[in-house]
Amino acid sequence: MLLAKTLRSSTLKLALISIGIFGAVVVGLFSYVYWSTASYVRSRADRGIAVEQAILQRAYDMGGRSALVDAIAQRMAEEHLQTGLYLFADPSYARIAGNLDAWPPSLKDTKGWNNFSTQEWRPDAPHPPLLRAALQTFPDGSHLLVGRDIEDLDKFAAKIEIALALGISLIFALAGVASLYVTRRTVGRIEAINATSRSIMQSGLGKRIPLRGTRDEWDQLAVNLNSMLDRIEALMGEVKQATDNVAHDLRTPLTRMRGRLEKAYGRPREGDEDQALISDTIAHLDGVLGMFTSLTRISQIEANDRTAGFRAVNLAEIANEVVELFDAAAEDRGAHIEAAGAPLALVSGDRDLLFDAVSNLVDNALKHGRDAGHVSVEVTRGDDGAAISVADDGPGIPATERRHVFKRFYRLERSRRTPGNGLGLSLVAAVARLHGADIEMLDNAPGLRFRLRFPRPTAS
Repeated sequence: MLLAKTLRSSTLKLALISIGIFGAVVVGLFSYVYWSTASYVRSRADRGIAVEQAILQRAYDMGGRSALVDAIAQRMAEEHLQTGLYLFADPSYARIAGNLDAWPPSLKDTKGWNNFSTQEWRPDAPHPPLLRAALQTFPDGSHLLVGRDIEDLDKFAAKIEIALALGISLIFALAGVASLYVTRRTVGRIEAINATSRSIMQSGLGKRIPLRGTRDEWDQLAVNLNSMLDRIEALMGEVKQATDNVAHDLRTPLTRMRGRLEKAYGRPREGDEDQALISDTIAHLDGVLGMFTSLTRISQIEANDRTAGFRAVNLAEIANEVVELFDAAAEDRGAHIEAAGAPLALVSGDRDLLFDAVSNLVDNALKHGRDAGHVSVEVTRGDDGAAISVADDGPGIPATERRHVFKRFYRLERSRRTPGNGLGLSLVAAVARLHGADIEMLDNAPGLRFRLRFPRPTAS
């Protein structure tokens, strides 16, 4: 199965194409090396023959036939010229001098360079050796053959040819094996990802792509895909939790409204009681509609690009306005709220959204802080940007719960009997993401401090 997929793989096809191109280059290069080497070896032999021919030509020019015969005898007597061929013949190709007994039949009536073989040169050799000679004819019709035994040179060239052929074959074989190995490994890793994907589609998000511990790019891909699956699983869990919370938060007010309406339906009409029922029902409906309004607002902030309308906003002004808005609510709880910090801290953003975010933080601080406690809204400014923080002196949030509080409908109070819908901090998080701000939750000892840190505005 895996072999069949390997052979059909586009990776293997690309590898084979690459091998073909690389092989063509290698063959061309090795062919040039062979041609250059063989040409160099044979040219050296030809130069040696040409030198011998020139020496004998000069002897003939100076002393005629007798001088040429003496020169041939002298050249044959020298040990370093034992591989040399010499044959001087009359116009009828009858031997006059030299170390060949007869003129080779294949070389009669020819001139220039020629290759030939004759068993006479090496009678004990298993086959006639290869010889190379230069032929010339003198004005008196006599003939001169000067040559050399090139059998060893030819064998050397043949060995080079065999070595190059073996080298090319080995390169192609290794490249083919490497291509199959790499392709099989690639297909195996892809198949593991496909198998995990099919398992996830069939049984859910609990499966993960296995790692091989090689720390290569495939392991890195598996790590990233597993991280993505973890994130998807977490988001699906949040969606389920949010759905459960919405169902719980809606069931209670809707059940109450239905019960009261059903009770009122079965009794005679009474003006004051009907008016109270209608007022109470409207209040519950306002709460439900407020929940959906908050959800819609968060979705709009996350989905729409509102950065085009950003303007320079002074966080200090927003802090003062929020404190002024919640001053009466703080007095009702016996608490104290104040604004402090820098009088000017400019950030680039949407003023209304920033006002809503800070208002939600202050509202949470008053609701969940200590009775008759203290809430402060502080604005700071630095070289890296501005920040606004809201601090209270209440019980705070456990460290294990802090990473969950920005989820929609998440509430520390599991019974969900206290007022609220768990969307306030989700809106704050959405506004912060839109503005590129960081949210920090710090211990206020006692209490909790929420801080929004904004980047420095870019010059327009």
